[in-house]
Amino acid sequence: MRDVSTSLDITSGLLEDRRTLWVVAALIAVLFAIANLPWQLDDYDQAKQAFTSFEMVKEGHWLYQHTPHERVATKPPLIGWMSVALFAVTRSWEIAWRLPSLVAALALAFVLFHAAKDAYGKVPAVIAVGAFGLNLLSPRLATLVRTDMPLALLIFLIGLLIWQKVRHEDEWKLRDQVYVFVLLTAAMLIKGPIVYAFLLPGIAVFQLRRRRTRPPGAPKTNSGSAWPGWWPWVASLAIFLIWVGGGIQFQPGFYEEVVMREFVGRFGETIHRPQPLLFYLPHLLHKFAPWSVLMIGIAAVGLRSRNWRLRSVFRGMSPETFWLLCWSIGGLVVMSLIPSKRVDRIFPVIPPLCLLLASQIAARNSCSNGPAGRSSRLRVSNEDLGIIALALAILFTGGYTGWKVITGYRDHRDALAVFGRNIRHEAEAHHWRYEVVSAKDEGLLLYLRKTNFVKPADAVTEWNTGNLDALVASKEKAAVLIPDLQGAALSRLQSNEREQHHQGRGYVLITRQPRADSH
Repeated sequence: MRDVSTSLDITSGLLEDRRTLWVVAALIAVLFAIANLPWQLDDYDQAKQAFTSFEMVKEGHWLYQHTPHERVATKPPLIGWMSVALFAVTRSWEIAWRLPSLVAALALAFVLFHAAKDAYGKVPAVIAVGAFGLNLLSPRLATLVRTDMPLALLIFLIGLLIWQKVRHEDEWKLRDQVYVFVLLTAAMLIKGPIVYAFLLPGIAVFQLRRRRTRPPGAPKTNSGSAWPGWWPWVASLAIFLIWVGGGIQFQPGFYEEVVMREFVGRFGETIHRPQPLLFYLPHLLHKFAPWSVLMIGIAAVGLRSRNWRLRSVFRGMSPETFWLLCWSIGGLVVMSLIPSKRVDRIFPVIPPLCLLLASQIAARNSCSNGPAGRSSRLRVSNEDLGIIALALAILFTGGYTGWKVITGYRDHRDALAVFGRNIRHEAEAHHWRYEVVSAKDEGLLLYLRKTNFVKPADAVTEWNTGNLDALVASKEKAAVLIPDLQGAALSRLQSNEREQHHQGRGYVLITRQPRADSH
């Protein structure tokens, strides 16, 4: 009969090996960098987010921006400011738009690993960082032109500070409260009060349990408390409300678009398409697999060892683990209660779930340090399951990401971006004055580095008065415009036909016919 310690030594040694960590970290970094190749702005409202920083540079609108279709932008401007600063350094909009999310993703992985290692050891930390990087959500959001990843980093840093206070039973000092205030304010200026939904429910449940488990007659103290005090929350909200008040006062349409449609409308079922109450649960199980399955399996084994007595599990749970549970589940529950849902909005619960998984792995290992036999088999099984989950995640996430990249280039998913780049090069070479006729694709403006569309009638007027040398228009509008444009002809430049099948439309470049040379 094979000695179970042999399996344990091999498995534990593999996870303890420094090379394993470097391989996992390098793979995660590569997946983060390439997952959205070829880069384009045609989905997930990326063009809206990218346009905010572009408008800041071109129009000087630093506090309140617009969408490419001239509606009021609904997000606060912090990420736009970051992109402007990066553009000033790199002179590349593609890097400036995507680097905030990529840096946030790498920073999150780094902080998560070190927090898990300090608390639970290297093996649970490797599994935790693998869980964060090797799923279907993190690589996708790592270079997406959106605010989800930076917001998740800030929420995680706040939750992590609470976790450290609970774990070490430390008191909240003024320095800690200032730290929370700064992070909350930054989160508010990225996506508004949604940060509350991911933190306050968990804090409330944790504090309720802490109050109930306090021994009778014990003095009240904030040692080990999850509540940092009122003023960081109130002060950060006040700063956000100043921004909102300024928008209502000075920005036409702000109240209707931001307050009523973007915020109040999320809680109704008329403006945004509502989703079922349990919408997030199956998506989270799928997008976070195989780690979600591993977490459920470890929890089920632990519950079975206590004869399925749930109260016994909670009574034996450490305060820091209970906080991780409250933090993760609290955000999931509150976000599920909001009718308007989209899968990426639940991403901030992923990092605390990874830390909770590290806690599960460490707890199972400590419970297995008994004599040989059943306890040793449990320990071996737990270590092996971690390796199996890591291997499956590498194969599944790596394979899926690679397939998405390959098919993206094969199907010319960036056709519109390439089309816009080619037109910019042609316009620069020929010194053309050109405009873009109003179109549905918001990213087209950014590909052509323009701040607004022109109406067809205005395009005709500008063309016939000699103020334009070229026009970009959809094929449908081009067919209507060309008879009214003096000396106009279709250029050879047009968006790729194959991608046009996916987008449902194509674009062409209209130029002036070359004048006949006199001999």
